Amino acid sequence: MARESDDFEREVLDVYGEAARRDLDLCCPADYDPKLLAAIPAEVLARDYGCGDPTRHVREGETVLDLGSGSGKSAFMVSQVVGPKGRVIGVDMNDEMLALARRSAPEFVRNVGWDNVSFGKGRIQDLLLDLERVDRELAARPVRSAAELARLEARVAELRVEAPLVADESVDVVISDCVLNLVRPEDKQRLFAEIHRVLKRGGRAIISDIVSDEDVPLHLRRNPELWTGCISGAMREDRFLAAFEEAGLYGMTVVERKEKPWRVVQGVELRSVTVIAYKGKEGACWDHRQAVVYRGPFKEVTDDDGHVLRRGVRVAVCEKTFEIYSKAPYREHLDLVEPRVPVEPLEARPFPCGVGMLVRDPKETKGEGFVETTEARPVCTPGSGCC
Repeated sequence: MARESDDFEREVLDVYGEAARRDLDLCCPADYDPKLLAAIPAEVLARDYGCGDPTRHVREGETVLDLGSGSGKSAFMVSQVVGPKGRVIGVDMNDEMLALARRSAPEFVRNVGWDNVSFGKGRIQDLLLDLERVDRELAARPVRSAAELARLEARVAELRVEAPLVADESVDVVISDCVLNLVRPEDKQRLFAEIHRVLKRGGRAIISDIVSDEDVPLHLRRNPELWTGCISGAMREDRFLAAFEEAGLYGMTVVERKEKPWRVVQGVELRSVTVIAYKGKEGACWDHRQAVVYRGPFKEVTDDDGHVLRRGVRVAVCEKTFEIYSKAPYREHLDLVEPRVPVEPLEARPFPCGVGMLVRDPKETKGEGFVETTEARPVCTPGSGCC
């Protein structure tokens, strides 16, 4: 472990608590839509510490969770994108930042005309536990003995089940702007698992953060100033992307990557990236005689589940994979081939996903008895109007 857990968390809380009171230079600047910023109180904008803009990939009507919402800037931006039919939930563990976001909310509501943003207190690697409920428990029944500590721990376990801060599969989108690097290395796996847990099937994570081109050396990871400056906790870029896959997400796509590093520290390049990852590959694989044709430009690619797609080849896929491929980020690269006669669910057989490339014979999709012949079409000539 790079630092003692309590010291690490206290350092982050202290620095970002101070940042809520006065402007500090904590991370790299990013460009945001000025139209969305216009409705946000000035005090919120003055306490902005991001490195990217995940809000530009959110859509109208969605329920969005903002991890490490801080002053509330991203949450207020997203509120305007999702509109009055959408919902935004900000989560932060810093009392000063939460107070700033909450006291700014009424002015923001007056500016936009709707109220769809709420803020909760919690650790982003433990989104089940509402820390404000824990605070109230401690205020009502302080812990003064080992027996009382055991009682509190039992109550905390109950709260995670009875009143989760963010319930399972409850949000369409998870966003975060330069916060994941503040989580302790030993908690990062749990953090990505929490992102997967709270997303609905078909939902997506849109994460902007600082990554490194090589491992950050141990002596830099132990520097408290570099931790709160988005440096010490930066994950190596390839491991950052792998963490989404290990959590069960798929289709990881780097939608923005700064060409020039934000900083170089003792030879280590640190830059901002924005990654989109999707949830929805869980479940059994059934054969509905569907196929996909990869258009290129590469001769052959392999997806996150081991499906091998070769340019121009009708590759057999299961119904679940076919549904995934019919949406972003795959759809623009593939042609989808449905069977001429749909397969009834009870007639479908298990499909052997993950064994590489399986070619789908055209007769499987058209049917063995398919012998249709179409009439020749007239030759198109300029001005004929047929093409």
